[in-house]
Amino acid sequence: MFPIRDDNPHFLTPYVTYGLIIINELVWLLVQGLGFEPSLPRSICKLGLIPGELTGSVPAGTAFPLGPTTACVIGTDGTWLRLLTYMFLHGSWLLILFNMWFLWIFGNNVEDSMGHWRFIVYYLLCGVLAALAQVVSAADSTAPMVGASGAIGGVMGAYILLYPRVNVHLLILAGFIVTTIAVPAVWMLGYWFLLQLISGLVADSATGGVAFWAHAGGFIAGAALIPLFRKPELVARHPYHGWNPRAKVPRSWRRIP
Repeated sequence: MFPIRDDNPHFLTPYVTYGLIIINELVWLLVQGLGFEPSLPRSICKLGLIPGELTGSVPAGTAFPLGPTTACVIGTDGTWLRLLTYMFLHGSWLLILFNMWFLWIFGNNVEDSMGHWRFIVYYLLCGVLAALAQVVSAADSTAPMVGASGAIGGVMGAYILLYPRVNVHLLILAGFIVTTIAVPAVWMLGYWFLLQLISGLVADSATGGVAFWAHAGGFIAGAALIPLFRKPELVARHPYHGWNPRAKVPRSWRRIP
């Protein structure tokens, strides 16, 4: 189940959303070497967030391998800055493509609800809170955390409260069956959030892999912060904002031609 677009117009040009996508892609190209050795593991060691390093639960000087030719060493300087730098790094082509696509689909309308400068602060704050949620879940982990997923989870947490009735068009792949359907954002994003919670409870956060608690934490942070950041006059311009019954939303769960 993969979102391909939504039925939500935007009125402001989403310069910040475009800029975030460009910055992430430039970091992937110039800092992470398009995912090749040795740039990828080196960038993750230097700029990724290591929970055990941030909390001080892993002694400074502790080394652990990351890739065939790279070893990370737990340090003591600049660890708090990684709460920001980690969200502009990615671990694979698939991760950056998925993250930037989700930001493209949902970011423009959330930026449209608060304006450009507020959206910058909102996005970064969601990313920081998402990272802290993951750190709490695995305080002594040495697995570096990278990716914009937590911050984008915050964007989706805002979207589900701002535009719950807006249809999101999904690509469905089921074996040999390929089709598309449209569902309300509250169903699609609610399902995504529930999946992160269940996966977080099942997975072992300390061993690395997907940072499910960062996803869930970012989503909760975004939903909690949106009343402080949204501008009601900007949200009111959208035909399907909130549960407003004045605008009739087309029937959901329909097959898209």
